[in-house]
Amino acid sequence: MFHGKKIVVVMPAYNAAKTLEQTYSEIPLDLVDEVVVTDDASPDETVEVAERLGLHTLVHPTNRGYGGNQKTCYTEALRLGADVIVMLHPDYQYTPALLPAMIVMITDGPFDVVLGSRVLGGRALAGGMPVYKYVANRVLTAIQNLLLGAKLSEYHTGYRAFSREVLESLSLLENSDDFVFDNQMLAQILLAGFEIGEISCPAAYFEEASSINFRRSVKYGLGVLRTSFDGFLHRKKISSIYYFEPTGRRLDPGAESAE
Repeated sequence: MFHGKKIVVVMPAYNAAKTLEQTYSEIPLDLVDEVVVTDDASPDETVEVAERLGLHTLVHPTNRGYGGNQKTCYTEALRLGADVIVMLHPDYQYTPALLPAMIVMITDGPFDVVLGSRVLGGRALAGGMPVYKYVANRVLTAIQNLLLGAKLSEYHTGYRAFSREVLESLSLLENSDDFVFDNQMLAQILLAGFEIGEISCPAAYFEEASSINFRRSVKYGLGVLRTSFDGFLHRKKISSIYYFEPTGRRLDPGAESAE
């Protein structure tokens, strides 16, 4: 417990056997009550490593995609009674050292969501982010801010902390099971009026860190643009977009966990 709040870190894992232990070893366990690993049918030894470390481990029998993995992570965190949920990738691309700051920004306010931004500190390229990804990040972020009426430094970080209320309020089950889930979720958060804070996060790109290829990056970018235009239409009440509706399908903490 931290300030009377239960803290759960969730790690959506795929082929993370080489980096999971290092990531876990740097989590401040004096603040974190539970660490949940959801393995998305990895062909490597991710599950074996997680179980050896004694982590709360869920396993998808078939690959459900990055978004599908997050749905399982968040459902399980809510089932465990989490008040604050932090998504930390197990590939060591994001430093666990920021966990205390991200947690306190939610427990002590004023934020409902905190993002670890690789752009705020201005060192994304120095950290190894490919130039084409950096340029795409900046262009897409500018378009998204314009369409969604926000001023975030980036929408594409995978390091995120949420209050329980956020995860319970959004129609997350309406979102994609693919990578665009992240952007659909952020758009939902913005349109729902939740407060988002950002913290500078160093970028780390190396061989073992997960990264999508150019073809999938293009697909992701097109999905981001579609999400942003959907958000604009919904925000301006031009059209009702189903996954922004509060009556959409939400996470069910009572659902059966992945085996």
